[in-house]
Amino acid sequence: MDRKLVRSLQKDAALSQQRLAESIGVSPASLWRRLKSLEKTGLLGKLVRLVDPVAAGLSLDVICQVQMQNHDEETRTSFEEFVASRGEILACFSTSGEWDYLLHIIVPDIAGYERLLMEDLLRHPGVSQSSSHFALKRIKHTTVLPIS
Repeated sequence: MDRKLVRSLQKDAALSQQRLAESIGVSPASLWRRLKSLEKTGLLGKLVRLVDPVAAGLSLDVICQVQMQNHDEETRTSFEEFVASRGEILACFSTSGEWDYLLHIIVPDIAGYERLLMEDLLRHPGVSQSSSHFALKRIKHTTVLPIS
């Protein structure tokens, strides 16, 4: 039941509890208890609405690889706090290999990205270098996890 519930919520979190309960074959009271239990365990997080970036005037998707000057805790913490403070940076992954971080950045245009890159990212004292890759189009973008 929990897997079915989670799969349904990932597709449409706006479903009413009544409709959701009907779709998975439980009573609304039972559904409510399961939802609260899944929230308490941390499996279900906050509810949000997905925004179409192009409709919001944010048409440039950038994947940026970042290499740090050193890997001490202070440098990493400072960089990660910088990343967390920037709304343009949608995701940040610490990675293995030649590059230390992989960032997903979305901005209105090339000028917006140049400002972020040249005035902020590359001026961060811990950053050694970066490499940018511009998305030509989104082939697949989902938030749905493969819950079987």
